[in-house]
Amino acid sequence: MNAGRPEELGRFRLLATFLAGRPLEIGEASSRSSAYSDGQAVYVPAGRSLEEQRRAVVCQAALWGAGSFDPSVVRALRGRPKTARRYLALEGRRALAELAESVPLAAKLATAAGVPSTVSAAASLEVACGRRAVPDPPEWFGAIRPSMLLKASVDGPGGAPTEKDLRLALRLTETPETDDGEELGEESKIPKLFTNTLSNAKALNDFLSKVLGMSRSPGKGAAGEELAVGSLRRVGAVGPNARPLPVPLRHFDEDRPGPAGGVGGALYPEWNVTKNEYRPEWCRVLDFPLGSAPDISTGEVVHDEVLRRRLARLGLAPKVIRRQPDGDDIDVDALIDFAVAVRAGTSPNANVYLERRKLARSLGVLILLDASGSSTETDPAGLSVHEHQRRAAATLAATLEELGDRVAVYGFRSRGRAAVHMINLKSFGQRFGAGGRARLNQLEPAGYTRMGAAIRHAGEVLKTEAGTPNRLLLVLSDGFPYDDGYESRYAEADTHRALEEVRSDSIACLSLCIGASTPPDSLHRVFGAASHASAETLAELSPRMDELFLGALKELAVSQRRL
Repeated sequence: MNAGRPEELGRFRLLATFLAGRPLEIGEASSRSSAYSDGQAVYVPAGRSLEEQRRAVVCQAALWGAGSFDPSVVRALRGRPKTARRYLALEGRRALAELAESVPLAAKLATAAGVPSTVSAAASLEVACGRRAVPDPPEWFGAIRPSMLLKASVDGPGGAPTEKDLRLALRLTETPETDDGEELGEESKIPKLFTNTLSNAKALNDFLSKVLGMSRSPGKGAAGEELAVGSLRRVGAVGPNARPLPVPLRHFDEDRPGPAGGVGGALYPEWNVTKNEYRPEWCRVLDFPLGSAPDISTGEVVHDEVLRRRLARLGLAPKVIRRQPDGDDIDVDALIDFAVAVRAGTSPNANVYLERRKLARSLGVLILLDASGSSTETDPAGLSVHEHQRRAAATLAATLEELGDRVAVYGFRSRGRAAVHMINLKSFGQRFGAGGRARLNQLEPAGYTRMGAAIRHAGEVLKTEAGTPNRLLLVLSDGFPYDDGYESRYAEADTHRALEEVRSDSIACLSLCIGASTPPDSLHRVFGAASHASAETLAELSPRMDELFLGALKELAVSQRRL
């Protein structure tokens, strides 16, 4: 069969909407990308045959219809690509098997996919997080992109109806999401008044639930029919399948991260938002060297002239310019030379003033790069968030050092509170030469994102090693803190508090989210008053980088005046 053209993909829209039980458009991704859904559409790879694209549409739509993309499940998959792939293999087979009885096309694909081994999304998630062997999914299953799915679900219950809602383009299986940790309310009796006993008007029921802001009661039907919100599985220790670990991480005793453990490192508190108090000496931060010698041939830096011109404006300290034709004060040395020249009968230099301008560089910057597994997600072009942020770190470090600022570059990742790793890619006393660039290029994402502890340690490094009156912590991250026992509101509040602590130590904070699709409200919850910005690439932020740097420094000055 010939490759499908973009205009021919529209024929699958009705099929996808029927199988998913919600309106879904059909889009075209790059030829190198796998099929995926962002909550609004199903994207299929370009250049494939119509038959291959149809199979991908059926599988992705069936996942929606089976409740596989419930937000409570998707949260557990974010930043865990290996777990997401195992979950896709299980849920894809289950979703197709459920459709097989009523949809002949799905029956054919279910036979090709294999026999399902789970009966609900919750069961699939538990198996995916465990150690049981799971057959790889067929290529036409596509992929799961948790960030995009969560971004599409930010509109909670009780929101105003959209145009599609008003045209009765109803999402048949949508379950309104409640806040993390909040129990679902009692069963609402209002939708029952509108229930049609002949057709069980589920569409109208769900539509009224969305408009009126009513939560649905936990399902009493078959397993997985309605997955309760917040059903993340909590475990005492994270298994090896929780994240891809291309760089080995040592795992210490999480019950005793203090001095009794005998493994060194720096201890930091953690903010417990549920009890409104600190957990003293709760996290251990360890210096973690890269495993092998860097290849100095691979560390190239992209030159950004716009960024350089903007950052060149960041003169923060006064510099005296002598022998000026006019200025702020008399240049005594120039005046003496002028008098001597007059007495000697030679032509004197009349420039006898000095001028004070803010031209001197007095800025120390620590670039803190997220090197956790959550940065492995890719954009439609196939470039990972980690690659976007690693390139940005290299360009920023090289540009700032060229302009005369003191720069350090650290990566961070974690595996539990007893093993938060800080990877020194460039210290303040080193030049960002071929070795430093190669170490940065060698860095691969692994582990989790205990961001609060990493920020606190970075603040200590800035205080003790920067050696400049102005200090800035520049965080490059997707803004999604996550670790074992460190997630949702707890993780966001601790990261927020860590940034406040750093700013109280006279350190400005700027957070850049580059290449990630984190919703703006999530970034605000994490970074709070600290300056932050997001973009697809660093080049998009370059024209206003001076404003972002100065904004962070001014915000620091304002906060210090309040103290």
